[in-house]
Amino acid sequence: MVDEDLVCQEYCPHKKVIMTLKKKELSEDIIELLAATFKVLGDPTRIKIIHALANQELCVCDISELLNISQSAISHQLRKLRDLNLVKYRKEGRIVYYSLDDYHIVQLFNQGLEHVLEGRD
Repeated sequence: MVDEDLVCQEYCPHKKVIMTLKKKELSEDIIELLAATFKVLGDPTRIKIIHALANQELCVCDISELLNISQSAISHQLRKLRDLNLVKYRKEGRIVYYSLDDYHIVQLFNQGLEHVLEGRD
């Protein structure tokens, strides 16, 4: 019986490719952050918030009214998004306005949406 691992090690044409890929491996902390980002984005309420903020900056009461969810629940979800730098805020007097942290978040959301919509055709 032939040991497939030995055959692969001796004859595999992808050794150089594997070495190149190993040099591009992600560090464990980056992998954990990326996984945490996708985990946070996996919640329907947070997706709704991101969709709303993709269009314009909003305060908690606006998001609450738009999504018909309590302000405390919105604040809780915004905290999770803020912790991963997906949303940012600014204060104007006593009102806090939220927006997406940068265009990468919009791109990530739009590409995910495009992928989902393509699958429905």
